[in-house]
Amino acid sequence: MLIDTHAHLFDDRLRSELPAVLKRAEVAGVERVVCIGIDRESSVESVRLANTFPFVVAAVGIQPNHVAEAKPGDWEEIVRLAETEPRVVAVGETGLDRYWDRAPFPQQEEFFARHIALARRLNKPFVIHCREAEVDVVKVLRAEFEVGGPIRAVMHSFSGDLATARACLEMGLYISFAGMLTYKTADELRAVAKEVPLDRLLVETDCPYLSPVPHRGKRNEPAFVAHTAACLADVKSVSPAVIGEHTTRNARSLFGLPGS
Repeated sequence: MLIDTHAHLFDDRLRSELPAVLKRAEVAGVERVVCIGIDRESSVESVRLANTFPFVVAAVGIQPNHVAEAKPGDWEEIVRLAETEPRVVAVGETGLDRYWDRAPFPQQEEFFARHIALARRLNKPFVIHCREAEVDVVKVLRAEFEVGGPIRAVMHSFSGDLATARACLEMGLYISFAGMLTYKTADELRAVAKEVPLDRLLVETDCPYLSPVPHRGKRNEPAFVAHTAACLADVKSVSPAVIGEHTTRNARSLFGLPGS
C-alpha cells in the first residue's frame, strides 16, 4: 500500500472526474491521499473533499506564492479550519520560494512563521514548499529547532542537495519525493534519495503537476505515485513492497493516520 502525501484534488483537471481518479488510485495500491490547500478557497475545498471521500484527508494553508493575494480574513479561516475540522491532519503548504516573483520575500517569511506557530500550537505537522530557497528555509527551521526541539514536518517534492536533506533530517523532518525523481536528468536527486533513511521517506504526486515517467507531460493523478515508489525502490536497492511498507508507516506517523 502507498499514501500520496501531497495532491491538489481540487484542481479542475482532477475534480471533474474525482470518483474515477480515486478509484484508479485504490486499484494502484494507494490507501489514502492528503489533499493540500494553497489558499483560502482551495483549503476550504480540500476539507470539503476530505469530508466527502473517506479516502481523503486535508491540509490547510496559504502557499508562499499566494500570500500576496491573501485577503482580510483568509488567514483567520485557515486557523479556524485547522482548529475545528477533524479531517485536517496538517498545516500548509507553506514555505519559501525564490523562483517565482509572486510575493515579496518578507511577506513569505511572515506567513511561514505563522504556519509554523499554528502547527506547533495544534500539535499538527506542517508541509513545506521550497524552491530555490533552501538556505532560507533551513535557517528558519534551525532557529525553530533551537527553540522548540524536533520539527514535525515534511519537505515536499524535495529537489535540494544532500546537505539540505541532511540538515532537515537532523531536525526531525521527513523528505518526500515526487515524479521528478523518475526523470532522466534527475541523477543528482536520485543520489540524494539513496542517502535518505527508509524511516524518513515519503512519496507524493503533487498532482496534477510533475507526472512521473512513463506519464511525463500528461496530467498527474494519485495512482501514479506507484511509479515514483518503484523508482525509489530501485534507487534504494529494495523491493517496491519495502518502499510501500516504510513510506506508508512514515505517513501514518507524521499525519496521525490510522491503518487501513
